[in-house]
Amino acid sequence: MKPTPLLQISDLRTRIGAVRAVDDVSFSVSANETFALLGESGCGKSMTALSIMRLLPEHGTIDAGAVLLEGRDLLALPEASMRAVRGGAIGMIFQEPMTSLNPVLSIGEQVGESLRRHRNLGGAALRAESIHLLNAVGLPDAARRISEYPFQLSGGMKQRVMIAMALAGNPRLLIADEPTTALDVTIQAQVLQLLRSIQRERGMGMLLITHDLGVVAEMADRVGVMYAGELVEIAPRDAFFDAPFHPYSRKLFAALPGRGQRGGALEVIPGMVPALDSAFVGCRFAQRCDAAFDLCRSETPAWTQLAQGHTVRCHLAPTGSRTAMPVPTTSVTQAVMGKATALLTVRNLQVHFPIRSGLLQRQVGAVKAVDGVSLDIGVGETLALVGESGCGKTTVGKAIIQLVKPTAGSVLFNGSELTRLGAAGLRAQRSGFQMIFQDPYSSLNPRMRVVEILEEGMMALGVEPAAGARRKAMTRLLDQVGLAQTALHRYPHEFSGGQRQRIAIARALAVRPRLIVCDEPTSALDVSVQAQILNLLKDLQNELGLSYLFITHNLPVVDYLAQRVAVMYLGRIVETGDTRTVLEHPRHPYTQALLSAAPVISGPRPPKIQLHGDLPSLARPPAGCHFHPRCAQAMEVCRRQYPGQTEINSHQMVWCHLANQIA
Repeated sequence: MKPTPLLQISDLRTRIGAVRAVDDVSFSVSANETFALLGESGCGKSMTALSIMRLLPEHGTIDAGAVLLEGRDLLALPEASMRAVRGGAIGMIFQEPMTSLNPVLSIGEQVGESLRRHRNLGGAALRAESIHLLNAVGLPDAARRISEYPFQLSGGMKQRVMIAMALAGNPRLLIADEPTTALDVTIQAQVLQLLRSIQRERGMGMLLITHDLGVVAEMADRVGVMYAGELVEIAPRDAFFDAPFHPYSRKLFAALPGRGQRGGALEVIPGMVPALDSAFVGCRFAQRCDAAFDLCRSETPAWTQLAQGHTVRCHLAPTGSRTAMPVPTTSVTQAVMGKATALLTVRNLQVHFPIRSGLLQRQVGAVKAVDGVSLDIGVGETLALVGESGCGKTTVGKAIIQLVKPTAGSVLFNGSELTRLGAAGLRAQRSGFQMIFQDPYSSLNPRMRVVEILEEGMMALGVEPAAGARRKAMTRLLDQVGLAQTALHRYPHEFSGGQRQRIAIARALAVRPRLIVCDEPTSALDVSVQAQILNLLKDLQNELGLSYLFITHNLPVVDYLAQRVAVMYLGRIVETGDTRTVLEHPRHPYTQALLSAAPVISGPRPPKIQLHGDLPSLARPPAGCHFHPRCAQAMEVCRRQYPGQTEINSHQMVWCHLANQIA
């Protein structure tokens, strides 16, 4: 007899005003099982979780369905009983720990709140259990951290505190809503390993909400693909990754960047997730589906079982034909670059921020954010700069284009030494280099229309002084980045995240730069929108001969986009070379750890190298090799002396005492 699922959701329908956020959703989660809800933003994944917890926003109602937790219908419980369920029977890890943690309460107070409410602890017992929980989730020095506040913790530490709070009530079901979205690949690996080990120890069921196929591959037992408020495919993990059936599922895979797509365009899902207040007729994916036919537009598909546990909502399913749904591929040619002419040459760049103390604010130290970085970028070339958050990548980018004043070093751009230029000289060079920031919403002025955003830089730097010429240039820019002309008279909040990033790219292009610093431009985007932006950047590079410094921690993006890569750790570059050489044959232990931490969707998995702890402070870097406290191969010389440069071959250089011994 099949055991009763821990969580059973049947025909769930949730509405927020006129928006049908969750529409006829059914699935189950068993004890010791991880069920992953996968899909783009706006598909209803998080709203499904909030419906389970009955934490709906204002005007939100559950119109129909059942949510059974161990046979008890949560939708029938009074609010007083639900308060015992939330944080008790069900724990939830929210997407953004910084906004979920209370900034004015200490870590101990926030963990203790759940212990008091759900386990009736107090006094010394509460403090001891709080420390025990924080130790269990791997928070270093928990006895001291318990009195600290969220702003004093790194992103990975804050996420661990969120996990500790979710576990405080001994839940039987854990809901994890995008638990690793904002984390570096190494911290992501630590958090995922932590969740796996805690699940094994406690026998919990887990509902994992994500748009990251790599995280699904690492964590899930079963997968549910969600689109426009409804599930369209449910399958065991292995069956899903071996043979996804629904056209939407297949397009998500085709949109992933990597070596296989180098030199070609990524698959793009045209259009957007439809508005959920629409009156749907037929399949909701039909307008974006290459395989759609008349029946798809007139009749809603029913569920069809393809194999044991693998069901799909698609009119093509009864044929069982794998060739009935080809995943289209678009090939574009890209010239193979030889030795590119240098556009940017950086030597021994340093950016040190003073630490001041005392009444007279004397300098007592320095944060060595960038400590001797050298790099080159050729005309029409992409150099990727990778590493964990806090290693100094963004500061390098800002110092190169003189948004941050370097402490020392040389920045030679197109033959001009930027560090020696005064304000007027730098202004004359400013149109040659621009920056695309990580979050377009915060970098675009919300009070300015797109036409004003684009025109501002052109007028300030004297590009196209005539109004008519500027208008023609802006029209051409919108065409280049794939936006309609009507976008000129709209404000940033009226666009999706991917469209806002296109506006940010258009703003950078408006002054006709030769070099663009791209600071994590796709980190917060769904895989389909990421594919659109990467295709756009590559097309613009081919068309305009642009050079990119691409700052990221996403290694598949590096593999797809960059010709060369530089790996940065604690203010210094530790390995650099051709992308293929570095990613296939890394010589520095830190590069190897980054590659091993990246989730693998298919193919052989490299041995896991677990990095312990976070980056040391840039104000107090370790003596010798900065990486030695986290390196399993560290020797005595690593603790005493920083390694010099070792040239492995003409395509790869490493700063490591073991460079010639690591294969």
